[in-house]
Amino acid sequence: MSVSPDTEAESGVPQRDSDEFADQVRGMFDRIAGVYDLMNSTMTAGLHHQWRQRAVDRAEVGPGSDALDVCCGTGDLALELRRRIGPDGRVVGCDFSEPMLELARRKSGDQDLPVEFGWADALDLPYGDASFDAVTIGFGARNLADLERGIAEMTRVLRPGGRLVILEISRPQRQPLAGFYSLWFDRLVPVLGTLAGDPDAYSYLPDSVRTFPEPERLAGMLDAAGLAQIRWLLLAGGIIAIHSGRKPG
Repeated sequence: MSVSPDTEAESGVPQRDSDEFADQVRGMFDRIAGVYDLMNSTMTAGLHHQWRQRAVDRAEVGPGSDALDVCCGTGDLALELRRRIGPDGRVVGCDFSEPMLELARRKSGDQDLPVEFGWADALDLPYGDASFDAVTIGFGARNLADLERGIAEMTRVLRPGGRLVILEISRPQRQPLAGFYSLWFDRLVPVLGTLAGDPDAYSYLPDSVRTFPEPERLAGMLDAAGLAQIRWLLLAGGIIAIHSGRKPG
């Protein structure tokens, strides 16, 4: 079914191909920054930390590597990259929400894990070609107004031989998990959002997952961007997908 650009989703967020989409999503994340970590832990029973660790495993970084975490939010994935890379490499985290970045900087200082956090548009990254050994994006790809353009940008800033890793929520296809997933994300998560004071934000979450490409299609997008050795790992019964690909050369 086609949807005109000025039609809004049930969550109140404009359609992805509208001019207002990025501004609305940025405003939403600005509003929920203060409860973001608590809600993540509540919705995932704390498992999101393990999923980020598995994503960093796929990035194959080590001491002295240079890594970029796109849509870094409050910084957990970037900080995990810093733990693996150590003091000699460079870790950059970027996001389009300043309140999220402020929390990330605070975490970085509290944990004594220096990361360069800064504002950036994921569709127009302010970094040179071939700047990083690894690029990651955790739970942010579904928020991009143009996913293919975002993948192209992340690929552009990768060095030859570097790896792009996408950690994202997926939709399990098999019962009984598919039924539980539908109950949890479509019904209970919006209720949690109401309790957290922002029902629109947590109604948007299941909407954004519902419209995100299935694992096979996302793998095809990585292939179209020129990446090689593409693979994906499903966790939590298919609720979480980690895609990775290597830049040739």
